[in-house]
Amino acid sequence: MHIVIDGYNLIGINGRMWADLEPQRERLLLDLERYQRIKGNPVTVVFDGWRSNLSIESEERIRGIKVIFTRAGEKADQVINRIAEEMGNRCVVVSSDREVSSYARSQGAATMSSGEFDERLKLAVLMSGHPEQKDEEDSAPTQQKKGNPRKLPKSERKRRQRLKGL
Repeated sequence: MHIVIDGYNLIGINGRMWADLEPQRERLLLDLERYQRIKGNPVTVVFDGWRSNLSIESEERIRGIKVIFTRAGEKADQVINRIAEEMGNRCVVVSSDREVSSYARSQGAATMSSGEFDERLKLAVLMSGHPEQKDEEDSAPTQQKKGNPRKLPKSERKRRQRLKGL
């Protein structure tokens, strides 16, 4: 499953958008490199470049992560929507922007809030020294149930199933 991330949205959930962004981008890319190595999911990070002087979209590979800076006048949301349209159900879009998430779901992509992904990212990086350990979800004992009146809606169960490997 290909992971498409709204870069500044993910950085912003920790409330540090006012500080110098370059070291924060570097830290995020370092963590994503570890995450990609551990989980094996390809990662694309999209950063807003709409206030820059870039006349074309800039795409490069940094630490094995595909990094896209949007061109002047274009927001990361637009690029993420385009990627979700192209990849459909083969990708997971990470953004706390409701419009982006809604559009991605309409294209068949799974979605995850930046906060939820940040927790998974931190856990994976923390566990990187112990690759034999599993996520909490994977290590929970399973029980055979004969029916649960409080069962999650089918759409949420499908979403969780698609995200289980992240």
